[in-house]
Amino acid sequence: MADWIPAEVVTNRHWNNDLFSLTLRANIEPFKAGQFTKLGLEIDGKMIQRAYSFVNPPSETLVEVYATRVADGLLSPRLHALQAGDTVFVSARANGYFTLNEVPESEHLWMLATGTAIGPYLSILLNSDTSANSVWKRYRKVVLIHAVRFASDLSYQAEINTLKERHPDQFIVQPFVSREPAMLSLPGRIPQAIADGMLERHVGLPLNPTTSQIMLCGNPEMVKDTKAALEAKGFEKNLRRKPGQITMEHYW
Repeated sequence: MADWIPAEVVTNRHWNNDLFSLTLRANIEPFKAGQFTKLGLEIDGKMIQRAYSFVNPPSETLVEVYATRVADGLLSPRLHALQAGDTVFVSARANGYFTLNEVPESEHLWMLATGTAIGPYLSILLNSDTSANSVWKRYRKVVLIHAVRFASDLSYQAEINTLKERHPDQFIVQPFVSREPAMLSLPGRIPQAIADGMLERHVGLPLNPTTSQIMLCGNPEMVKDTKAALEAKGFEKNLRRKPGQITMEHYW
């Protein structure tokens, strides 16, 4: 049973018809960038809940989650309809191991995401942590790959552009848009672009197990296929008992 506490909706930002970000005021416990919480609403006498990663860094007082409305979903259409001042329940304690302290040292960190799975990466990238575990202190290059269907699904561009301005020689961003041509974006899917070398050519960095750590987060098909494409290049899954180069999180 989740340790539910009430959260007040501060804003509900609709990026397009289905993508939205909820900003909440809630007295949650401290968390690590990359972890997730649970949101819940009581529907017909039952608490309907889903897991959502934090978008905000741990240093911020307001909680932010990034979600998509699933037309026939039990919870997401109701979350999508929430307005400022409404109440939703949130788990006070965060969970998850998709955090930077689980990722081994390397020269380059690649963050690969589909859709709303960019959320935990934003929490890590926006983290003002000045300790040695900051992503900007640990890796010489940080590469963010975000794959979506349509260009309008590329949310959080203002935050990403601010990070690029702050870290111009360190931060590389490469979007993929699969359903329409889009400026500065690659077509198709991440696994194919890894297999045929297109991703490395466009980013200008080699995907090499000796110099690269990969974080994978998104829909299970992308995670599975990308892992296979990386394994064909000599990468191995990262385990606590046997460190490798691929750290994964399935997003549903």
